[in-house]
Amino acid sequence: MTPVQIRAARPEDGPALAAFLKDLNYFHRLEPLSLAAVEAQVERHLALCLADESHSVYLAEGDSGDILGYTNVHWLPYLFLPGPEGYVSELFVAEGARGQGIGTELLRAVKAAAARRGCWRLSLLNMRGRESYERAFYAKDGWQEREDAANFVYEVRS
Repeated sequence: MTPVQIRAARPEDGPALAAFLKDLNYFHRLEPLSLAAVEAQVERHLALCLADESHSVYLAEGDSGDILGYTNVHWLPYLFLPGPEGYVSELFVAEGARGQGIGTELLRAVKAAAARRGCWRLSLLNMRGRESYERAFYAKDGWQEREDAANFVYEVRS
């Protein structure tokens, strides 16, 4: 396992997170954007995430301070549950750092935060074509796939 430090993101992490996202090459919408445009977007969204206690962003840093992965969690109160749900909206690990326990460490941080907050459950969405799904990353960590659920998206464009 690569030695990593898991820590909460800070506002000044925006440029490094933007570079990390561009390097992932997962997101077609980011491809035509300049690094400066992605930095502005990430910094704006990171500020929203860090503005209150409704979100948590955790980074996995390597020995040299480089970002090896990150996760973003939204803490959602549901009226029908006895406690909030933590929704893991993003968990990404750099291609060269995958399979070394970094994603597991990020999830460990999320689980610990969920326990401190009195959460009832955690949830996430994993695309079936992703390497993490194909190698059953979440299932091996104890997550259960909901076979009776369908995921829908509605794009609102301004």
